[in-house]
Amino acid sequence: MIGTVVLDIGETLTRDDRYWAAWADWLDVPRHTLSALVGAVVVDGRDNADAMRLLRPDIDIAAEYAAREAAGSGEWLDETDLYEDVRPALAELRAAGVRVVVAGNQTRRAGDLLRALDLPADLVVTSGEWGVSKPARAFFEQVLAVSGSPADETLYVGDHPANDVHPAQAAGLRTAHIRRGPWGHWWADAPEVRAVADWSIDSLAELPDIVRQ
Repeated sequence: MIGTVVLDIGETLTRDDRYWAAWADWLDVPRHTLSALVGAVVVDGRDNADAMRLLRPDIDIAAEYAAREAAGSGEWLDETDLYEDVRPALAELRAAGVRVVVAGNQTRRAGDLLRALDLPADLVVTSGEWGVSKPARAFFEQVLAVSGSPADETLYVGDHPANDVHPAQAAGLRTAHIRRGPWGHWWADAPEVRAVADWSIDSLAELPDIVRQ
């Protein structure tokens, strides 16, 4: 029985369109160029940020992020960044008595922006606020600390095999891999992902039925 559902953020709850478009504009390259490079690193199983390193091998991403903020071109999220199934699925989970936690690799700023959207969730927290990022085991230890349910009754939902599915499973959590975004689509049918994920889903709308099983 699943008592808590914990959800990744980027390409699970939110679209990354705005994120990558903003970086392309800041780096003064065509949006399609950066988008294509993101696809290339996804296929290689590399970190997303390597797409920017392919453009500028010596880039200091943290420094560039701070410069964007100082220039008024910083991070932003609003209702249009949410996938359409987010609010109804999370609301249905809570109505079923399931604790809903949002926890992913994002900045402190993203955490503030997400909480401002008043999602139907019991807790919204980011790696920037915890001081530890996926796939570190310490991140999933933090997940369990706020879950309110044992590991085998906590379901982690995400699109990224290396950051979400594999480390969550290694920490004893149940896992659902969502076919969404570049990582989710490219790796959805990979045998090593199918073998580890308890569920493979196409929409968050499938989660209420999963927790009722």
